[in-house]
Order: sequence, then structure tokens, then C-alpha cells
Amino acid sequence: MADYKIVVFVPNENLDAVRAAMAEAGAGVIGNYTYCSFASPGTGTFLGGEGADPAVGAAGRLERVPEWRLEMVVPAEVAEVVVAAMKAAHPYEEPAYDVYELVDI
Repeated sequence: MADYKIVVFVPNENLDAVRAAMAEAGAGVIGNYTYCSFASPGTGTFLGGEGADPAVGAAGRLERVPEWRLEMVVPAEVAEVVVAAMKAAHPYEEPAYDVYELVDI
């Protein structure tokens, strides 16, 4: 069973909470280390459509938000639990995230 890397884009003020939720669910373990992650800053954009209730800004308006790209490795057996924990801790209705399968070379 392959491991994964989960990448999620998080507003500044929620970075630590999302990282902690993912780590407590089993992400970020590398050897004898836990809470391993990488974060880099950037700017996220989104335009909420009809029926959207954005945590930042307003529906119908293009928003630009300072965010962090948070990356953590995840064992396959807890990947779904980690994604659920990330979503529960994330402030957005629809968090943007990617799941990459890792290959051992």
C-alpha cells in the first residue's frame, strides 16, 4: 500500500490548527519524527458562485487571500481520516487540496 502526500491551501490564521488536526490524525510521520510538514506562502483566489457562503469576502466577487501551501506525508491506512480531519479544521466551505501517491525509489 502506497503512502501519500496531502497538499492543502490554508489562510494564515488557520495554518497551525489545520496542521495540528492533520498531525493528530496521523499525517506528518517521517521515521522517528512527527508533525513533519512544509509550508510556503502564496495568494489564493476564488469567486464564490450563487449559493456560496465564503469564509472570507463575499459571493460574486473575486477574492485574493494570503494563504499557505501546507504539505504533509500520510500513511495510506489513515489517508481518509487525515483528509476528514483537515476538512473539519479548515475554515473554507470547499478547501482546495491535492492527494499525491508517493513512489519509493
